[in-house]
Amino acid sequence: MKLDVDALRYLSKDDFRVLTAVEMGMRNHEIVPAELVDRIASLKHGGTYKVLKNLLKHKLVHHDSSKYDGFRLTYLGYDFLAIKTLVNRGVFTAVGRQIGVGKESDIFEVATEDGTVLAMKLHRLGRISFRAVKSKRDYLMHRSNYNWLYLSRLAALKEYAFMKALGEHGFPVPDAVDCNRHCVVMSLVQGYPLVQVKQLQHPDEVFETIIGLVVRLAEHGLIHCDFNEFNIMIDDDERVTMIDFPQMVSVSHRNAQMYFDRDVECIYKFFSKRFNLSDQEDRGEGGSSESDAEENGRPSFSSVAKSAGFLDRELAASGFTRKDQDEIEKFVEGAGQKDTLSSDGEELAEEEETSNEVNDAVATKLNSLHLADQHELSESCGDKAAAEILCHSPKLIDTKKAEIFHAREHAISVSYNDSKRSEDSVLWNASISNEDETLPSGEKEDSDEADESDPVLMKRLNKQRKRAISAAQGGRKALASRNSYKDKGGKTSHNSKIQRQACKW
Repeated sequence: MKLDVDALRYLSKDDFRVLTAVEMGMRNHEIVPAELVDRIASLKHGGTYKVLKNLLKHKLVHHDSSKYDGFRLTYLGYDFLAIKTLVNRGVFTAVGRQIGVGKESDIFEVATEDGTVLAMKLHRLGRISFRAVKSKRDYLMHRSNYNWLYLSRLAALKEYAFMKALGEHGFPVPDAVDCNRHCVVMSLVQGYPLVQVKQLQHPDEVFETIIGLVVRLAEHGLIHCDFNEFNIMIDDDERVTMIDFPQMVSVSHRNAQMYFDRDVECIYKFFSKRFNLSDQEDRGEGGSSESDAEENGRPSFSSVAKSAGFLDRELAASGFTRKDQDEIEKFVEGAGQKDTLSSDGEELAEEEETSNEVNDAVATKLNSLHLADQHELSESCGDKAAAEILCHSPKLIDTKKAEIFHAREHAISVSYNDSKRSEDSVLWNASISNEDETLPSGEKEDSDEADESDPVLMKRLNKQRKRAISAAQGGRKALASRNSYKDKGGKTSHNSKIQRQACKW
């Protein structure tokens, strides 16, 4: 659609308010109902319908009543909204002639307040010449529903981002000024498309410069994908400028090698045909494989190293996935991790040294305890038994602990029983003598028989014996586990015996 800005000066604020209402309604509707436009615009006294009639006259909106009464924006109405916003920002104040037409955009001259001439590019996706956007571009990503205005907006934002980033890294591109909706404003390149140039003073130098740009882009992680004579500008001094960036992809794209080889092949073919460079022609005919291409001097995708930067990550170029981002982050954090690993290794070594010292101290304490136990056993069981125990190996000592403990317990109980019997006999004789003094001779024999047959007295004496034995052993006997009856005769019972013995020692 031809851009006629004459009607722009006659549009009022209400007209732009209704245009904005239609644009907002198109976020959720292909055809915006007239009632919804009226509610969003909120004009008084039903002025929305009068304004819509005026916009229809200038072809800024399209009316559709097939299913219901509704409206949608046209490319001209979208152009007016973008131009009005940029004029209010003060980016430019006048719109001039059309200087270029492409399959997906139109280019116009614009002028600033001080007379500087800039270039304004209006993206117009959806033309008959280029409708396979969904298969050839990744603007939609995960989206399924779309319209051409929204796709044009995404393309403009992408081109503005690429142009600004490449300009900051020193690439010969136009200076990005501003962007709004599907409109991109940039500096005007004083030159001509390479396709219109018939002669060059130094074609070899120009060729090397252009091929160097392709390789340099790949080193920064990007591939142009449409690098041909139509997207290269050259001025009178034979300085080269790149244009047209929305289709750029990352070197991580699955078809990156094909796009890179295609860009290189386009340049070789053009210079071989237009400027009769026989050397480049021979290379183009013979460079079918990557090995042949490297031998002939043609750059290959595998030989280009991504060493200059990660522009594909910064700009989220097509083909750059989350996995690639994780790998880059790991590569960047690798140097920091090496330093931390060295410090961590020193800390671990110190911890191991301290733990070894603690273990040595514990081992010496245990050895001293074992020696003390063996000394006590030798005293209780006799020199011969102690000698036999000490002659055994350390492995057999652990298995003999149960037998030694039983021998020790038996010896202690025998010795204390003998002593207790002597004490009981003394007490018994004393009690008998006292009774003999108080009782007559006839009653003495009866009392002896009564004492022997008295169960209460015998029970008290048994309790006293048990208390004396427990006191001699050094305390109460350790209680067995409730579940000890379940594992009699097994390995667990043997382990439980050893644990009980260790507690007693």
